[in-house]
Amino acid sequence: MNETTVTSINERAAEEFHRRGTDSEKEGNHEKALDFYERALNENPDHELAAFRLAVLYDRRSEDAKAIELYERICTSEPVHLNALMNLAVLYEDNNHYDEAHRCLDAVLRTNPNHERARLYMKDVDSARSMFYDDDDNRRGDRRNQVLEIPITDFELSVRSRNCLKKMNIRSLGDLLRTTEQELLSYKNFGETSLNEIKALLAQKGLRLGQAAEGDKPAVPAITGIAPVATATPAAGVAGSLPRRPVAAAGNAPAELYAKGVGDLELSVRSRKALQRLNINTIGELASRTEDELLGCKNFGHTSLNEIKQQLTSFGLGLRKLDVQ
Repeated sequence: MNETTVTSINERAAEEFHRRGTDSEKEGNHEKALDFYERALNENPDHELAAFRLAVLYDRRSEDAKAIELYERICTSEPVHLNALMNLAVLYEDNNHYDEAHRCLDAVLRTNPNHERARLYMKDVDSARSMFYDDDDNRRGDRRNQVLEIPITDFELSVRSRNCLKKMNIRSLGDLLRTTEQELLSYKNFGETSLNEIKALLAQKGLRLGQAAEGDKPAVPAITGIAPVATATPAAGVAGSLPRRPVAAAGNAPAELYAKGVGDLELSVRSRKALQRLNINTIGELASRTEDELLGCKNFGHTSLNEIKQQLTSFGLGLRKLDVQ
């Protein structure tokens, strides 16, 4: 069997797997579709339709790295793939790679200068780029200061450990990093159990007791395992989820409407991801927010806001308006 024959067999197999993947998507079986698209690319790595659909599914599953790799693969070949470039731009912006997002949108606009969505997204990207510091040290320093000011009460510690730290006047993560093991153990009622609990918590974030006291600059950790603070609203330009707010039914809208997931709204991938980052899961939670609250969160632009307002209007709802005395 010569090479040409093998290639032809692989291409036919890839086409069949792509067809099965498409059928699975239509049936709502996305897991099965993902498997078929992967098998199609195993047979023929250059099958662009399978690569695009697989990238979309990865994108929806928040597997950004895999989606980006596939979109980039598609965008390197001619002709210009506008949908792939648009999706890739959104992913890059979500991951704070604004120059790369700008590159993708610029390629779209050079092909179609009147592409409305690309023009709107470009405004958001350019706005975000202008807010970014060129000096990486300054950027890391600002982020580090924000992390060190996180209150101890935001961390998932036992009541015993929290009470001990409170009595020692250790209020923030920075205070804790300036305190050594010996200083903690020297305090009355502070035992090995509390010490190990705190050390394990810090180790998960790449930190350790006493490192600030030794003159080490703490690396910026990925802060996980922190309970959301119900009284705080993120400031403009700071990433983070909005606090939960009790949802009260308003007007004549049925209560079951408020319980529906935001997935029932016909939103773009960009808007869905924005709501996911903000921890907004139901239509009721969304309707209880104001425009300013949404726009105050990083990467949430007017494009997403207008799309969400339009979708809420189709249900006879709207965003909450502040009462004016």
